[in-house]
Amino acid sequence: MAKKDIDISVLHDDSDYKDWLVELKERFYSHRLKASCATNEYLLDFYWKLGRDIEAKQYTNTYGSGFYKNLSQDLKKEMPGVKGFSPTNLKYMSYLYKLYAPLLSKSQQAVEKFTDGLYDADIQQVVGHKQNRPQSADDFKLLFLIPWDHHRRIIDKCKGDMNKALFFVKKTWENNWGRDALLNWLDTDLYERAGKAITNFQSTLPAVQSDLAQQLTKDPYQLDFLNLREQYDEREIEDELVNNVTRFLLELGKGFSYMGRQFRLEVGRQEFFPDLLFYNAHLHAYVVIELKAQSFHPSFLGQLSFYVSAINHQFKTDVDNPTIGLLICKDKDNVVAKYALESYKEPMGISEYQLSKLFPKNFNSSMPTIEELEKGLKDN
Repeated sequence: MAKKDIDISVLHDDSDYKDWLVELKERFYSHRLKASCATNEYLLDFYWKLGRDIEAKQYTNTYGSGFYKNLSQDLKKEMPGVKGFSPTNLKYMSYLYKLYAPLLSKSQQAVEKFTDGLYDADIQQVVGHKQNRPQSADDFKLLFLIPWDHHRRIIDKCKGDMNKALFFVKKTWENNWGRDALLNWLDTDLYERAGKAITNFQSTLPAVQSDLAQQLTKDPYQLDFLNLREQYDEREIEDELVNNVTRFLLELGKGFSYMGRQFRLEVGRQEFFPDLLFYNAHLHAYVVIELKAQSFHPSFLGQLSFYVSAINHQFKTDVDNPTIGLLICKDKDNVVAKYALESYKEPMGISEYQLSKLFPKNFNSSMPTIEELEKGLKDN
């Protein structure tokens, strides 16, 4: 038998609830005063603790869903003119705490510092101005470094999956994503695709570079911004990628710079032309990309391996890390791809690509010309 909610009007007679309201008011104004010299971190600290309190006090179990509306009204009375206390926003504070509560045991030292007072001197070094914040900040600290609206979007899309949510928190932090950029990546299955290329990086690169190179791969690559006809070939994919190179760079990820298409390599008395050449500032390495509008075949790796070797000999300097090769195919057999990579000493990866639409081969010829459209308008 379902538990019956207690009349919400009784809540105002609850001495613990009344004391909590006073405490929240004092806590908020204390945070707002400190926020005159800092912004987002204090607000999120307040929201985190309010979400923690809501979960700890279990008022929703006692008074039902009406609790959030009642708390919203009471907070607005206590702090007139202060925004951010809508019933929906209060629910998100609770969601925030519940989603990331498992981090408490994993990062207890950081948690104690935050809960004892977010801005003691050593914490300011971590969550002060962005340029001073270390990239190695642990997961818990990162929660306080991105905007509240971003948290709400991540919570909506990740549906209680803490690892997925943390992935987007980190990506937002690393790439300084605005809201639109975050929403775009939340809609592209980035979490499911990131770092998933089949590679031989572990056996061909030093550990640190191997991990970073793997993280920068995707499988599949989403090329839904391309406009291709049926029965397209590699050259048409290449044409479209160059025409949309800004979009392609975003899909590739952090630190990629476009170096050229059909990049001329003179080896001995012959010329060779890799499809696309990039340089990655985070890997400090050249990245050669070969495109195949067909299923993966082991023979493709021989060509890519040769290009990687040639770039190493002719362009790599002492400050560069080994060149990486990436083969992007229409599809692949993962077992065949793994076996094929084992015999190569050059670091290479194999991924698929996905397209959202293809135009019929005779698409242009089936469309009316400007003259035909004008004639039709005149006839009418």
